[in-house]
Amino acid sequence: MEASLFDELQQTIQSAGPAQAIDRLCAQLRERKDYGSLFYAMLLKKRHELGVSPLPTGPSSELPEKVLDDYEEGIRVAGRLVGGLFLEEGNLAQAFSYFKMLNELEPVRAALEKYELPEGQDAQPIIELALHHGAHPRRGFEWVLDRFGICSAITAMGSYLNGSNFPHGTQARDDCLKVLIRALHTQLVQRLHYEITRKEGTAPETQSVTELIAGRDWLFDDDNYHVDVSHLSSVVQMSAPLGKCAELKLLRELCAYGQHLSPQFMGRGDPPFEDTHKDFGHFYDVLDGAQVEEGLAHFRQKAENPDPDEPGNPAAEVLVNLYLSLNRPADALAAARQYLVGADERNLTCPNITELCRKVNDYRTLAEVAKERGDAVNFLAGLIAAKA
Repeated sequence: MEASLFDELQQTIQSAGPAQAIDRLCAQLRERKDYGSLFYAMLLKKRHELGVSPLPTGPSSELPEKVLDDYEEGIRVAGRLVGGLFLEEGNLAQAFSYFKMLNELEPVRAALEKYELPEGQDAQPIIELALHHGAHPRRGFEWVLDRFGICSAITAMGSYLNGSNFPHGTQARDDCLKVLIRALHTQLVQRLHYEITRKEGTAPETQSVTELIAGRDWLFDDDNYHVDVSHLSSVVQMSAPLGKCAELKLLRELCAYGQHLSPQFMGRGDPPFEDTHKDFGHFYDVLDGAQVEEGLAHFRQKAENPDPDEPGNPAAEVLVNLYLSLNRPADALAAARQYLVGADERNLTCPNITELCRKVNDYRTLAEVAKERGDAVNFLAGLIAAKA
């Protein structure tokens, strides 16, 4: 700042008063594009208007109650203005800091949705903002795929899913998974098209993996494969949290492709998905509403014959969750009643029997299970609730 501005501000206070001096400062800061200082100058203006100390001596919560709401609204007004000015300048990172403070990320999300990453530009800062800081996870994940490929995208997604929770919520997690599924499916279709065209002389029209491999066992001769088999396995496994969506059909096609691979590429997964592509194929069939009873029977058979060397009965837990996904809570309770009575409920991946009894309003079953467990408290609670 030039010394002349300080002299001007002092003269303005003396001649026109503090309010005029503050307005003059705000105008100068905006003209100079010193938006960070403008934010604090606008807060100074608000404090002066409210008749409180021009200097923030503590958190806003320490202000007199009668002015607190007005001051917090002043913060929101200043934050929106300054965040918007940074957006106009294309400074998304600075804009994000203000809109995040206000918990109003939509303006930054809208800007990121339209943003096109220039060729040759370092992608890491914008990815850091969009994906890792949560400004627009799906868009950031798309840039990871575009710049660094499927392998890096799977690694990034896996690092999140290996933690306790995806840090930006289930919707953002699902959006990123869908992007990854579509990318791998597209890559597989393109490579199958290339092989079929080279062999048969004409390009197939279908984009369905199932249709492309039907009657073409030669595609898998000599242990051949068309996408990285570890990528295929990873995407199939990490997509399990998805609910009903269009991408389930693509997952089913990926599983169908995986079942044609050489046995050497079919690594053993965790129960009840030991045969990764076959077991997940049944799983995604049920979620997608295809061959439902066949898929349920597949996991029911596994639940009836759990691996004695494995803890619990993971197939039964999957079965319960599948029934719930089909809005069949009574069947879910029956499965839990049959297979999970002795399970350690602290480690279940599905609702426990008590929760299921509440869901279907069947407290007699709760009392029966409690009696079998020697749990007098829940036995009596179940009897009382059933009577009620």
